[in-house]
Amino acid sequence: MSRMTVATHRVVIVDDQAAFRSAARFVVDMSDGFEVVGEAETGEDALAMVASLDPDLVLMDVNLPGIDGLEATRRIVAAGSHARILVLSTYSASEYAAAARDAGAIGFVSKDDFGPEALDAALPS
Repeated sequence: MSRMTVATHRVVIVDDQAAFRSAARFVVDMSDGFEVVGEAETGEDALAMVASLDPDLVLMDVNLPGIDGLEATRRIVAAGSHARILVLSTYSASEYAAAARDAGAIGFVSKDDFGPEALDAALPS
């Protein structure tokens, strides 16, 4: 019997808090078909990392040192990246969901609600 190979979606995690990057990495590692290929702490680092690694999905925090996550999202989209960007924040969706979509993100998820289902919704297999 041959085993089907599941396409692996490449993920970059962008968050200035190491604890959340670790938690997000755990979620990605436990989700079939996803792998973390990079982590960034600033918006500027995110731009460089997305350009060099060409990920399928970027998990982008709103509050970052330097340029914030919404501006980084705008710049990644403007650069023509095929990466889908999911904005994450401790703030509520009512505060940032529309701004995230306006910046070019595919959606917004509260960090409290982030889990495997958010990955599946962002990049269905």
